[in-house]
Amino acid sequence: MDEISVLIGGRAGFGIDRAGIVLAGIMGRLGYRLFVYRDYPSIIRGGHTFSIIRASKDKIAAHKDRIDALMALDSETLKAHKSRLKEGAVVIYDPESADPGPLPDSCRPVKLPVGAILKEEKAGEVMRNACVIGAFCKAFGIDWGVVEPVFRKNFGDEAGINLKVAKRGYDAAESITVLELLDKDPLPLFTGNETTALGLIRGGLKAYISYPMTPTSPILHYMAKLAGEFGLKVVHPESEIAVMLMALGMSYCGQRAAVGTSGGGFCLMTEGLSLSGMAEVPVVIVLGQRPGPSTGLPTYSCQTELAFAASAGQGEFSRFIAAPGDAEEAYGLARMALDVSWKYQIPSIILTDKTLGESAYSFDSDLIPEPEERGEVIWDRVEPYKRYGDSDTGVSSLAFPPDKDAVVKVNSYEHDEYGITTEDAALAGKMQEKRLRKDKYLGIDLEYLDCVKVYGDRNSDTILLCWGSNKGVCVEAADELGLKVVQPLCLLPFPAKQFGRALAGAKKIIAVESNATAQLAAHIKSYGFEVDETILKYDGRPFGVEELTELVRKAVS
Repeated sequence: MDEISVLIGGRAGFGIDRAGIVLAGIMGRLGYRLFVYRDYPSIIRGGHTFSIIRASKDKIAAHKDRIDALMALDSETLKAHKSRLKEGAVVIYDPESADPGPLPDSCRPVKLPVGAILKEEKAGEVMRNACVIGAFCKAFGIDWGVVEPVFRKNFGDEAGINLKVAKRGYDAAESITVLELLDKDPLPLFTGNETTALGLIRGGLKAYISYPMTPTSPILHYMAKLAGEFGLKVVHPESEIAVMLMALGMSYCGQRAAVGTSGGGFCLMTEGLSLSGMAEVPVVIVLGQRPGPSTGLPTYSCQTELAFAASAGQGEFSRFIAAPGDAEEAYGLARMALDVSWKYQIPSIILTDKTLGESAYSFDSDLIPEPEERGEVIWDRVEPYKRYGDSDTGVSSLAFPPDKDAVVKVNSYEHDEYGITTEDAALAGKMQEKRLRKDKYLGIDLEYLDCVKVYGDRNSDTILLCWGSNKGVCVEAADELGLKVVQPLCLLPFPAKQFGRALAGAKKIIAVESNATAQLAAHIKSYGFEVDETILKYDGRPFGVEELTELVRKAVS
């Protein structure tokens, strides 16, 4: 079996998320590469929630809509997802709590007395997930010795009772097929939010400040868990306005700082973003996209903030924007964003989304290039300190309070090289030119980095253009149809030369985006590049592999 897709579903509060991670961990121990997609409503209890766990012998970064196994903790799961079942799919359910109705003749039902097992073991309802995981492992011929350590790792002090329930489910099921052991070393499983956090830490992060907002809230929790180990300041202030201003204050004092938010929170941060641009104080913003306008679909995904991120804040100032497409890129670009921000004393924005941030991936650190160090320019103490001293690159040297030999004055007003407020016309023009000069030299730096990725058939003259979390699904669709994929990682300053080389020989360019207005297509148009067709999705759900493949097939026919 080269791959398998499993869906587990139930009501919010049934532990579906943890169950998906545990199931992925079990298959990961067999050598499979994993992708876990989470779908849940914006409520604490009730409502339908599910995870799709896909395991493959090859590296993957997308889910498939058709499934090999359905693990239903309630009737709603069976009703909602029966249409996904493949020929011969396994369906695991408790007939006392879930009525499947008529199932396809080819399906192989596993009727499991989950309620009775929980009652006998005096276990809580949330442990239904452990019971069906045990049954799944037996149905797919997974040895119990593989299961037990994953439970102990994920359930901690609660592992004992969960293992008892899982073993009861294991013993109650029958073996139907075998998910064989692969000759591959297991890879760790991380979400995109977690690898973003780790990349920031690898880049020298000292402070992370955030007000909880889906889909970046998990970064705040993860950073808090790691704070002691890495000497981090992790702060949850009273508002997004306070988040941005506190981060700028920490950067002013020499602490590499980052913040996390979503569109609504970023709205409140934009005046602080402009302060970063004028005061030349570095900060990194992790902007997790979710559908709007306003509250929109708070627990779902989109790619609607590119135009906003590129233009947010009053006035004109330099900024760096990058969009990772998987867990490894989230790690690498988070580190790069910190380095860029501090070298050029500008804000950097990492555009993620719910799909990237909250999905789990098999993480392969060998795929991450070690970037060249691009650190800040520190005051050499030879000349009197000028916080905004002019230079060929527009970058001034840094000193931090409480340095007894330097007055470190930052200013939101226009100012001279010392930071003293000015309204002089000639000086105002000179300082604005100094700040914007950074774009040119940052662009030169980016020319030496791999800012545009190419996948698929490099000789194809039909190109799928994508950005962010659509990378994985586009690569698979292109491989199926013999097409080329072009994925820009850096969006501002835009790497036009690299992008032009990647498009060389193209006769048809199809932009694939999770928004209604084709924001990347509009963005590249300002650099002289035109797309021929767009495939857009804007219902908050990511493309499935089969879905996008069929849409692309129609577009190229």
